[in-house]
Amino acid sequence: MAMFQLTSPFKPTGDQPQAIEQLVAGVERGDPAQVLLGVTGSGKTFTMANVIAQVGKPTLILSHNKTLAAQLYREMKGFFPHNAVEYYVSYYDYYQPEAYIPSTDTYIEKDLAINDEIDKLRLAATSALLSGRKDVIVVCSVSCIYGMGNPAAFYESVITVRKGQEVDRNVLLRKFLDCLYVRNDVSLSRGEFRVKGDTVDVALAYSDNLLRITFWGDEIESIEEVDAETMQRLSSFDEYHIYPANLFMTSKETQERAIRQIEDDLKLQVDYFEEEGKPLEAKRLQERVTYDVEMIRELGHCSGIENYSRYFDGREAGTRPFCLLDFFPKDFLMFIDESHVSVPQIGGMYGGDRARKTNLVQYGFRLPAALDNRPLKFEEFQQLTNQIIYVSATPADYELKEAEGVVVEQLIRPTGLLDPVIEVRPRENEADDLLEEIVQRIDKHERVLVTTLSKRQAEEFSAYLQRSGINSCYIHHEVDTMERVQIMDALRRGEYDVLVGVNLLREGLDLPEVSLVGILDADQEGFLRSKTSLTQTIGRAARHVHGKAIFYADRITQSMAACIEETNHRREVQLRYNQEHGITPHAVRKELAPTLTPSAGASQPSIPTSKVKHPHADQHNVVTYQTPVASVEMAADPILDTMSPQQLRKSIDHTRRLMQEAAKRLDFMEAAQYRDEIMRLTALLESKGN
Repeated sequence: MAMFQLTSPFKPTGDQPQAIEQLVAGVERGDPAQVLLGVTGSGKTFTMANVIAQVGKPTLILSHNKTLAAQLYREMKGFFPHNAVEYYVSYYDYYQPEAYIPSTDTYIEKDLAINDEIDKLRLAATSALLSGRKDVIVVCSVSCIYGMGNPAAFYESVITVRKGQEVDRNVLLRKFLDCLYVRNDVSLSRGEFRVKGDTVDVALAYSDNLLRITFWGDEIESIEEVDAETMQRLSSFDEYHIYPANLFMTSKETQERAIRQIEDDLKLQVDYFEEEGKPLEAKRLQERVTYDVEMIRELGHCSGIENYSRYFDGREAGTRPFCLLDFFPKDFLMFIDESHVSVPQIGGMYGGDRARKTNLVQYGFRLPAALDNRPLKFEEFQQLTNQIIYVSATPADYELKEAEGVVVEQLIRPTGLLDPVIEVRPRENEADDLLEEIVQRIDKHERVLVTTLSKRQAEEFSAYLQRSGINSCYIHHEVDTMERVQIMDALRRGEYDVLVGVNLLREGLDLPEVSLVGILDADQEGFLRSKTSLTQTIGRAARHVHGKAIFYADRITQSMAACIEETNHRREVQLRYNQEHGITPHAVRKELAPTLTPSAGASQPSIPTSKVKHPHADQHNVVTYQTPVASVEMAADPILDTMSPQQLRKSIDHTRRLMQEAAKRLDFMEAAQYRDEIMRLTALLESKGN
């Protein structure tokens, strides 16, 4: 059985060795939970990789969004090129869930766009887990707690072929069809197979390569993996396991049993509505479910078939659905990255889904069984876990309680950089005082972040800086995702000197040029001024040699005191380490990502590059930055108003291709930009009556 092979030119440094040693010892002792408190820039991912390599267990790494998960996936692929590193996130480029709003009598149909590349990666993840390999790492989002097919049914559908095996070729082809592979002898795509003479080519649903099975009569003569484009042989096998083309597997017997149960429950629910004096709901449900059953009987599926998953899984009402965690062996290891954000997200998924589904059931759009197609409850998630390592710079009380207060600290950065110095200054004349600090930083070609408590305060302070001759911009929840990225890049390039925001934590900012963080109204206790928020916010200045944070407050709150105490402790540890090892802190160097540019080939009029300025910029002090053609303002461009419906459709198709290409590269920020643009262009097309 293959084991993990960590590949890296670097060795653990600083306090990484002791952190790795403690975490590995905890896993080997059987500790159910541990906390890795790693400061920003200390190499937490490398520590995680070393723990995985030494422990040797199948591992799940959970991140709170797809973009960060993609980053972790790339890093782990680099660390473990010879092992099975897989990626499991939501496979929707766009998803509008089915919903009903009683107050306005509005029914919203489900609308979605599935990303074929991510679907392939999800299948690769489950296939790797069911293969029995121990050297599997799955990087996932909270999608891992959502319902999916029964792993037992998936495993039972695996087709095993062996060299020299006697098998009727037609029997084998029928097995492929049962595993939801489609025959296509003309143009082969993922999840399809073709037959040419004595050769059967299978485009595996979870791989970019083809599996070629060659027969001599009824005997399998050879099993080879070939390149899908060049048809060059890559490897040969004596035995090969072919996994199904879909995560939701079922048999004809199961389907018939499910249909009978659906029809029985339909009668019960229709009778209930009629007894309650709700003929409209009864008629609606009767029509919808009858149509769905006909589709399932004829085609094997229907729109919204996931709402009937309980019947196909053979589950009782109220029981949890199967999910990715069911595919792991019992002794697996889990890391929860940025646990202070990820854990609450896991806990919040069930409630929102339940509220939406309840309306659909009460008003006759779905059977009550739809309520059992859901994400896990938090308690159910806990029951499925084995050993967890919570990773965060600011672990919350829950994680500390689960780990019984035992925290493995990783406070030393390879660069020798220290946590920022914290100063507390009175709120009186805070704007003028902060302006003086900003001017000093600008003279040194450094950048500044300022956090406020409200959107209005952010706008007003940014306008004040503009009037004072400072190039600044503010950022808040109404600024689109891609525009946020552009603003932050403009800050790094020096087009802005100051970025003002309400909650800069959500940006996941990595800005080495920032040397000062100013926090206005630091003594106003609450979410934005909690210990966690304050610690995370000042951490934005921890990548600069001259890192400093200023709390503007008239009193020291409990959160401020805890943040200052923790930061001072970290600085002491970091200073002592640097002195003992003769380390001189040096700045982090991070290259700017290339500016996003659209691909050529659109059949539409060319749209000029737009200039965007800060809404409060003084006319004599306007700062502009470049935005790509497919920017958030594109749909408002006057040229689009002159485009014909045909041109708009071509533009939508082109933008959709760009979105799919970006998602295939796992660049979800860029994909989100194109998705938003498709929605705007579609709305414009509909407004023209087409």
